[in-house]
Amino acid sequence: MLPETGQIALALALAVALFQGILPLVGSQLNRTRWMLFADRAAILQAVLLIYAFAALTIVFIQSDFSVKLAAMHSHTAKPLVYKITGVWANHEGSILLWVLILALYGAAISMFGRSLPLSLRARALAVQGMLGSGFLAFVIFTSNPFERLFPVPADGLGLNPLLQDPGLAIHPPLLYIGYVGFSVAFSFAVAALLEGRVDAVWARWLRPWVIFAWSFLTLGITIGSIWAYYELGWGGWWMWDPVENVSFLPWLAGTALLHSILTLQQRHSFAHWTVLLAISTFSLAMIGTFVVRSGVLVSVHAFAVDPARGVVILALLLFFTGAALSLYAFRSGTIIRRTQLNIVSRESGLVINNLFLIAATVTVFLGTFYPLLIDAITGEKISVGAPYFDLVFAPMMVALIAVMAIAPMLKWREDSLSRYRKIIFRAGLFVLAAIFLSLLIGRSVLGAIAIGFAAWLIAGTMITLFRRTGGKFSRLRRQPAGTWGFVISHISVAIFTIGVTAMSIGAKEDVGRLLPGENLTVAGYTFTLGELGQGTRDNYEFMGANIAVTKNSRAVTTLWAEQRFYPVRGMVTSEAGFRPSFGATLFAAIGDGGTGADVSKGIIVRAYYQPGVVWIWIAALMMAFAGFISMADQRLRLPNGNERSAPIGLGSGTLVAVE
Repeated sequence: MLPETGQIALALALAVALFQGILPLVGSQLNRTRWMLFADRAAILQAVLLIYAFAALTIVFIQSDFSVKLAAMHSHTAKPLVYKITGVWANHEGSILLWVLILALYGAAISMFGRSLPLSLRARALAVQGMLGSGFLAFVIFTSNPFERLFPVPADGLGLNPLLQDPGLAIHPPLLYIGYVGFSVAFSFAVAALLEGRVDAVWARWLRPWVIFAWSFLTLGITIGSIWAYYELGWGGWWMWDPVENVSFLPWLAGTALLHSILTLQQRHSFAHWTVLLAISTFSLAMIGTFVVRSGVLVSVHAFAVDPARGVVILALLLFFTGAALSLYAFRSGTIIRRTQLNIVSRESGLVINNLFLIAATVTVFLGTFYPLLIDAITGEKISVGAPYFDLVFAPMMVALIAVMAIAPMLKWREDSLSRYRKIIFRAGLFVLAAIFLSLLIGRSVLGAIAIGFAAWLIAGTMITLFRRTGGKFSRLRRQPAGTWGFVISHISVAIFTIGVTAMSIGAKEDVGRLLPGENLTVAGYTFTLGELGQGTRDNYEFMGANIAVTKNSRAVTTLWAEQRFYPVRGMVTSEAGFRPSFGATLFAAIGDGGTGADVSKGIIVRAYYQPGVVWIWIAALMMAFAGFISMADQRLRLPNGNERSAPIGLGSGTLVAVE
């Protein structure tokens, strides 16, 4: 009975979403207040219905109700409770339902927290959210029904993919989806603004908290995914430019550009066109990510729940919504007032350069990810684009971006002169040269030293900007707005991230060999000695593992436990790496050769890694997300400032004007 009520809730949610997508939109055109107010009630009702549907599916998994096909395919009675819950979204149908639920929750949040918005703008934004919900709910109901019954009912289920049986997967997809789907608010606000005839500084202030929120959660999701893949997939790396990794990175890059574009529109009434296009593009890239992950059109080590046929439907939804939004922009773009004056030396110019680098990086990753698919479609030839391409093209742009990030915040908004900063730049330059010299002494890598030098440049520039804003007085630090601290932490985290990546790139060492107990590998001065093999059974899997003693100069450093697991229900073998993270270097080891029951008389494969800086990569990424949450506490995101009241940018006759 519970699955049927869940399915009824989905059908009702679709009906509500259809009305939400049509009635408020018509009401805003006809100036019917009651019709526009309906958007608020519809958004909340749709969220309630989808909460019920998702809760019903979760209960089905917890109760191991294998009369529901999805539970039978992705759950098992012997599975721990946490993995029964994780199994809800570790499949195509459940993950799309989670996607739609989060979309509805964002609509409800706009309704509850957007009461200060003009009614017509809020109604139009909620109508767009309703249209998005209608499309994806129809997709769920007609092609991906999570409540489909299975007869005869099996005695037990097939269980969850062993690679997904990890605590990281309990939080990684929800965090990622909160980020992905959060950009739907930016998309809806952009479409509503074009319909409303209002793209201005006040609109930017309304939009900014939603974008920060989505960007912060997307950052968290990507970071947790990187950490999970590091130890669960056992490749000994934090990022491998895999297609599924790349498609989550694309909206992150575009979202970062959108954040800076919104800031410029809010402060200087510039970039109105750019901001609207980025708002549309960022969510479109998020939908592309959903399409790639669910369709399996690109081969990926992360592809766990793919269905090419249904992926085509997601592609159709993507093309429809993106095409409609871009068509509306083309129709209305001539009415957006432009600000023509842009001084070469100003903070605005710095942000222009910043955005150009970010968009260039986005295009670089997009082409590297989808070029093989294009060639395959045209010629049938299978090619791959790997890390060398991305490292060669992407890295120089990021170094240049870091150079701009250090200077741009120092500059004034309107017009400035670099001559005012000669002493500051000179002192920061000395700091950079010292960092490069020290890096050469330690690592003897010219490229690594230059990268660390630019990271030092960014830290110096950020601290100088903070010093100037406080007038050099520590007593004023506490009075700085939350947005300032968000800026400081985020920029310093980019520098730390750069240092971590550089250390990992130039300092990582590894070795692999077939070892018998008592034999060892030596990596970067550390000796990894294989101990006696042990076997046993835990929960829903069998394991074969070994302690690997790590020593340096005959002194014990740590002992790593690495194992292979065999899951009888799925008949799959997975590798669980052992690692000891530290602020200096992480020691990592993994074993191979088939798991329990395998012939290990000739030894087993052992891979040992020495990886400096990898912990700092993740610390920096978490700092970025934290910086976003801090920025959301800034009261200036809620209260209009003087510039916004005195100089709005509307949608008018299309006359080009300069707003000072």
